[in-house]
Amino acid sequence: MSFSIWIKRLLLISLMLITTVIILISGRVQLQPNKQITSNLGSESAAWSPANVPQQTAEHKEKLQSFSHSSVKTTPSPKPKAQIESTNNQQSKLKNLPQSSFQITQAFKEYKPRYEIALAHPNNYGDRHSTDINGIPVNNQAIIVLHETGGSASSAINTFQVPHEDDDRQVSYHTLVKLDGTVVYIVSPEKRAFGAANSVFDGSNGSETVQTNSNLPPSVNNFAYHVSLETPSEGRNEQPTHVGYTDAQYYSLAWLIAQSSVPDERITTHKAVDRSGQKNDPRSFDFDKFFRLLHSFRQVIISKN
Repeated sequence: MSFSIWIKRLLLISLMLITTVIILISGRVQLQPNKQITSNLGSESAAWSPANVPQQTAEHKEKLQSFSHSSVKTTPSPKPKAQIESTNNQQSKLKNLPQSSFQITQAFKEYKPRYEIALAHPNNYGDRHSTDINGIPVNNQAIIVLHETGGSASSAINTFQVPHEDDDRQVSYHTLVKLDGTVVYIVSPEKRAFGAANSVFDGSNGSETVQTNSNLPPSVNNFAYHVSLETPSEGRNEQPTHVGYTDAQYYSLAWLIAQSSVPDERITTHKAVDRSGQKNDPRSFDFDKFFRLLHSFRQVIISKN
């Protein structure tokens, strides 16, 4: 066999090897992002809660802080063009707010709900503010507001992911619990979800509300964590009640809130805080059942005034 034939064969073998290497490298490059996503969205993201949110999102690639009275990140409000009467009267009363610490139980550790991530469009949430529209400092202790979707979970998520330029149409929850108990994370707790428009929380320290937009009425959004339950299919109507929520929803809701530092008396409903007279959710909510589960998942270890 001539020398030139051997050269040709060596070149052919070399080309085949190079081609194989290129294919292998290309395939690895294509698979690598999926591998990274799996790592980022693994067991850590299941802990996304009002208290502990080590979550990778499009905007936040660092560990988020606890959602509590002392650690909600806030942003100064812009200077108003005209002074508007403030409806927030809590600054002088903050020292009287009850402070509680909790520890999770064995029952909590044994319950692990499924989770999904469906981030809202940035138009549909904003920053928490350190001052109201008049520049008056606000530092309200957190509350949790319970909602229901009114329709399917997928319909609500689609609404949150569509950009809305009109302030009146911007809406979101922090978290949604599906009928099967799946927890859907939508807005990170350090941000202000637009879950309640014209709203006031009436608690042991009086009426609390904060106005951060001169074009909109005051609301609880600046210090609220909004959680919604998917409405059962039989209840997607205008009736005042429906068949109620699933056991899985109550368990997942209690599991989520058990990780927060928000005391029982600051867990409320959309109906209770609404001042428009148009909201009545969550309909048919069983507070006794919910609190039994919540107390089985967390226990008070310190409580003082």
